[in-house]
Amino acid sequence: MIFRILLLAAVLFVTGAAIKPSGPKPLPPAESVKQGRELVAQLLSEKPAQDTTNTGVLNIRPARGTATNIFIRFEARTGENQWETIYTASRAPGATPFIRLRVVHKTGAPNEYFLSENKSGSMKNGNSAEKKLTGNEAQLSFAGSDFAISDLGLEFLHWPDQRVLRKEIRRGQSCDVLQSINPNPASGAYSRVVSWIDIDSGGIMNAEAYDSKDKLWKEFIAKSVKKIRGQWELEEIEMDNHRTDSRTTIKFDLGSK
Repeated sequence: MIFRILLLAAVLFVTGAAIKPSGPKPLPPAESVKQGRELVAQLLSEKPAQDTTNTGVLNIRPARGTATNIFIRFEARTGENQWETIYTASRAPGATPFIRLRVVHKTGAPNEYFLSENKSGSMKNGNSAEKKLTGNEAQLSFAGSDFAISDLGLEFLHWPDQRVLRKEIRRGQSCDVLQSINPNPASGAYSRVVSWIDIDSGGIMNAEAYDSKDKLWKEFIAKSVKKIRGQWELEEIEMDNHRTDSRTTIKFDLGSK
C-alpha cells in the first residue's frame, strides 16, 4: 500500500486505478468492527520510507472579509520506532516562522504534539519555547486556519471505536467508509469522523467531522492530484467549516519535484 502523509501529518497519495463496480453495502456489526480495526491498524503502521520536505500555500477565506495567504513548510523525519511531521507557517516566503508544530508518531502509542509560537520575534531556527500540548489543546486552530492541530496528526484514527460501515464509490474510486467515534469528546472536539478511504491506495479522499450534537462541522476534500515520478500525489486539499462558513485550502508546490 502506498504510504500517505496528510500534509498534514501527511502527503496523501490517490491512485488513478480503474473503477470497481460496487454499491453501498452496510456491513454486519461484528464484521464492521473487525474491518475497522484492521484498516486503522494498517494505516497507523505505515511511516515514511525516507525524509521528505514540501512547501505550499495555505489560503484562509473567511465568510466575510479578505482572504489570507500563509506560507507553509512540511517535513517528515523518519526514525526506527517513531517518526515526526513538522509544520511551519510564515507570513511571507523566507520570513521567520510565526508558528511551528511538531507531531511525534510512535508505534503503538498516541501522537504527541509540540507547539512553538513566535509572539515576540525570538524564534530561532523555527524552534523556540516549544510546548507540549495536553488535553484539549490539540483542538486549537493551526495558524488561524480551519485545520485543527489534531487534524494534522489524523488524531481520529487513534480513537478506540473504529468501524467500516460499508464499501462505496466516492468520486470514481472504490472506498472503505470508516466511522471513528470519540468516546469522550471535550468541548470544542469532534464527536465522530466519517472518512472515505481509497481501497487501492489508502488515501483519504473525503472526511466529515461532526460536533457533540452530531451536526456536520467540517468537511475535508482532496481536490486535485498530480503524477510525480509514476505515482499520484495530493496537490490541493480543502477544509470547509460549516459553523463559520469559512474555507481553508492548501496547495502544495509539486512543480520542483
